[in-house]
Amino acid sequence: MSGGTRLENANPLIFQRSGERLLTAEEEDEEVADPIDDREIFDLIRSINDPEHPLSLEELNVVELVRVNVNDNESTVSVEFTPTIPHCSMATLIGLSIKVKLLRSLPDRFKIDVHITPGTHTSEQAVNKQLADKERVAAALENSHLLEVVNQCLSARV
Repeated sequence: MSGGTRLENANPLIFQRSGERLLTAEEEDEEVADPIDDREIFDLIRSINDPEHPLSLEELNVVELVRVNVNDNESTVSVEFTPTIPHCSMATLIGLSIKVKLLRSLPDRFKIDVHITPGTHTSEQAVNKQLADKERVAAALENSHLLEVVNQCLSARV
């Protein structure tokens, strides 16, 4: 998706995707209360497309199950993501894509925190500040070009 520009990380390491989660009969039963857990959140974000490569965030190890933390009782979701390189210019876009996917997928009661894994990016504090600011996120999503790029990241690969 780079549009002819030079890739920052032309040869990223590719990791194996985890298997699909097997659902229990209780999880499939709409009559049983089913709390949202770490794996359910990971399953929502693992297939988000990287903005530069034809790979998912899971395949690039940008998102990992161990970096997802859900407290259903307190309605909080925290996701740490790790850019593939410390100076990745796409970090904010990746974080925004994760946040938008969760905002679109989860009930409104959830407070969603998306941030960079500590110590993995040169502009970690600035990116985290942008992602935590509701007004900046809303303004970013009002930009039609940016929204189109986010939607491409969230679209299913054919």
